[in-house]
Parts: sequence; structure tokens; C-alpha cells
Amino acid sequence: MHITNLTHKVKSVVNSESPSMAANFSWLNRGIVEVFPQSTDTDNESESLEKRLVTTNRPLRVKLGIDPTGADIHLGHSIPVRKLRAFQDAGHTAVLIIGDFTARIGDPTGKSEVRRQLTQAEVKQNAQTYLDQVRPILDFDTPGRLEVRYNSEWLSGLDLGKITELLATMTVGQMLAKEGFAERYKKENPIFLHEFLYPLMQGYDSVAIEADVELGGTDQKFNIAVGRDLQRHFGQKPQFGVLLPILIGTDGVQKMSKSLGNYVGLSEHPGQKYQKLQGVPDNLLTQYFELLTDLPLDKLPENPRDRQMLLAWEVVKQYHGEQAANEAKEAAKSGGKEGAVPEFSLGEVAQFPVKLAYLLNLSGLCKSTGEGKRKIQEGGVRLDGDRITDVDTTVEQASDLHGKVLQVGKNKFVRLVP
Repeated sequence: MHITNLTHKVKSVVNSESPSMAANFSWLNRGIVEVFPQSTDTDNESESLEKRLVTTNRPLRVKLGIDPTGADIHLGHSIPVRKLRAFQDAGHTAVLIIGDFTARIGDPTGKSEVRRQLTQAEVKQNAQTYLDQVRPILDFDTPGRLEVRYNSEWLSGLDLGKITELLATMTVGQMLAKEGFAERYKKENPIFLHEFLYPLMQGYDSVAIEADVELGGTDQKFNIAVGRDLQRHFGQKPQFGVLLPILIGTDGVQKMSKSLGNYVGLSEHPGQKYQKLQGVPDNLLTQYFELLTDLPLDKLPENPRDRQMLLAWEVVKQYHGEQAANEAKEAAKSGGKEGAVPEFSLGEVAQFPVKLAYLLNLSGLCKSTGEGKRKIQEGGVRLDGDRITDVDTTVEQASDLHGKVLQVGKNKFVRLVP
């Protein structure tokens, strides 16, 4: 079905004489920083992605790799996932690679020091939460539109001979040109040999799934280019790279990051999302609309305050539905500073320290302390966005919880107040 639809689309574009080719790919060009290689004056479909899109007789295989090095995804992470959905909607096959093997190394890009290596259990748990959080974005249901692959499928089986072959495709000089490595080397900060393997392994992912296109942030250009080189080495047609911007956080200054507190998490309560997004600085609104919504940019409200409210409503609707968006909007209008998050008074706790599992029961999020422990063991409990995994977690004093949101699953929340 998809090949037929794609062929029809290809013919309509090729036979159209009035609109330019670029105009027919607004879905592709929206919000991107760079496509490489990209020649604007060529008939060679290996040098132009747009040319490749209109000449292909099959759905292209579009790769996005995500390493589950943490449990949560924020709106900045959603940008390449949304572009992956755009390729799905254009009739192509999205290949979402869960880097369960590479996550145990960690991408050294932009890091001033070696990343902590994760255990297999940590990666497995994080991977499941990642998939849960991207479900509202991607089409998981239509046959043929999505492949979810784990790179341990091919990387865990590489023998020393194959690893040596991969290492022989790059020089130390080329590797030191990677962002971060040169700076660390100059400062005499340690660079471990296993870190050199990361871009080669990510590149080999492209070989394993025969990618036609790879999506990534601007910080991933080196790794995507390595994939192109390895595909050539193994006799495949090199993939195109599509680079997307790094989202500036809600503070309007630094890139969105949980550690900086300027993020909007995909798993956050709709009221929290709404409150954060309606405060996005005016100078970032156009970028947020471009990268996080499909709304036409030339039809946005002129008033900045109206734009903020529309942005908040639209993003909450995407992840929680129109009813939740309307409820969050009404809560914000009525002056509820924290949106529509129910509150639980810590004054009802007889004494501190208190076990978190008991607090789950007392607050009504769980029917019993035993259920609270089970939910913690299952990875379904978060405190202010941080996943709690220790059933014996104890809070020493009430002030440690003031203003924090306690969450069970996707839909149960309470804000802890004095």
C-alpha cells in the first residue's frame, strides 16, 4: 500500500510543472539545519535527497538511533522523532534503533569526560520508558511504517576480526577531529579506547539496517558521516544525513536539559507542561512552533501572549489529548500557578522520616503500601520526574518534598504541599 501511495506521490511531483521541487517538500525542509550531501543542481540522486525521494521506487529506510542512557525524554529529544514521523507520513519506513548496546558505552559527543557505563538492566528499563514516551509521536500501528530494532542484535555478535575491520576504516587523527575529543586531548583529560568505538558502532548500525537516511541533531554529524563511510566500505549506497537543531530551553539561554531545569518532559503532567510552555520567551516562540508543532508559521497570532498560550495548548494536546489541553488551559486561566495537578498536604503524614511506598498509599496514588512497593519495583514511580527504583526509599523531612510532584504511571499525579 505504501509503495503504491509513494509512487503516486512521486509521479505527481515529477509531472508538476508549476511548483518547484523544494516547495513540495515543506514537510522535509521544515526546521532542518542541513541535509548532506546536498547538491541543488544535479540529476544524481545520490547527491540530492529530494531527487532521491522523487525517483525511488520503494519506501526509503529512515534511521533514528536513541541511546537509553536515561529514563526521561524532553521536548528537545522529540524533534528528530517528529521528523521521523514526517517521513512515515510521506510513505517511508521509520527504523527506530534502540541503542541497548551502544548505551552501555555512551556517546562521548560534547562530553568533557568519560561517561559512566550503564548496566544491561539499567539500559533495558530505560529503553522501555523511551518507547512509551515516543508512542504519541510515531505511528506504531500501521503495518510496514515502523521497525523497532535493538543494536545488540548485531553488535553483541561482532568478533575481534570484524571489530578490527571497523577500526581499520579510521585513523586516530580522524577520530580526534570529533567534537570534544580534540579538546579533551589538548587538556590531557583521559580518552579511553572504548570511546573510539562509539561512532564506529553507530555507523555500523546504518550498515546493519541498510539505512537510506539518518536523522540526528547537529552534534551527530560526525557519527552520521562515519555511517556513510562504513556503508561505502561494505558496498552499500551511502545514506543521507538530515541534521536538526538543538532546542534552547525555557530559560531562553542554554540548550534544553533536565540538569539545568529548563526542560519540558514528555512524561510530565499536562498542567505542568502547559505552565512551562506558556512562559517560553517571545524570541523562542517561532522556533518552538516550527520544531514542536505542524502549525503554519504564517498564520500564528500576532500577540506574543496569544502565541504562548497557543503553543502550550497545542503541545499538551499532542501528548495528552484535546480534553487535557483544555483543562490545563482553564486551570491556568483561573490562576492555578501549577496547573491542574491535584495537591496532597504533607501535614497528613503523622511523622517523618517516612517511606515513599507508605506516602504513595497515604496520598491515594496506591491502594496500599504493598502496591506502592510493587509500583516502585516495576519502575512506575517518579518524584519530580526522577524515577524511583528502591522500595526502601525514605524521605527524612517534609521540606524535602515541598512543591514536588509524585507520580504513578502515566496518569496519576499529586503535588506535595505543606
